Amino acid sequence: MKRTGTGLAALLATVLMTALTGVPGTALAAAPKVDFAREARDRVEIEDLMWRYCRALDSLNAEAYAATYTADGQFGTGERAEKGPEALKKMIEGVKHGQAERAAKGEKNPPMFHVILNHAITFHDADHATYNAYWMTVFGAVGQEVPVRAAAAGRSVDELVRVNGHWLIQKRDVAPKD
Repeated sequence: MKRTGTGLAALLATVLMTALTGVPGTALAAAPKVDFAREARDRVEIEDLMWRYCRALDSLNAEAYAATYTADGQFGTGERAEKGPEALKKMIEGVKHGQAERAAKGEKNPPMFHVILNHAITFHDADHATYNAYWMTVFGAVGQEVPVRAAAAGRSVDELVRVNGHWLIQKRDVAPKD
């Protein structure tokens, strides 16, 4: 049962279908049973997960970053995918190391902000969802000499699963082909 959108929209669609078919109760009886309260809680938890993901990435907290993924979670696809907690932590440590090297040379490291925009959550069942969004990586200003700049932007598709009652990222693709 794939579900996207809000519970209210689904209910309105069901009522409209009943009105259009002229058969009272037909569409309503055929509509899948949805636990709207659980789905609302899941949406809030998924939004919190993606906030924690961005915050861990921007603060270069490798442990917190890896904790947003499943044990077999991966960032990216293909040969260059980073898979598993150690690889994910190493990826963040690499960014941190690069910043330290630049700082040692006297270069200023601007604050980094990963921004997720216009997300849509599709539930496949009670424990699996897809999170589609647009994203941007923005670097903040460093005094007058280094202005704010958008470094990158794109679209992402995240496969999420509920593990031990909590939503986690199983696969994050920030460059989907479609």
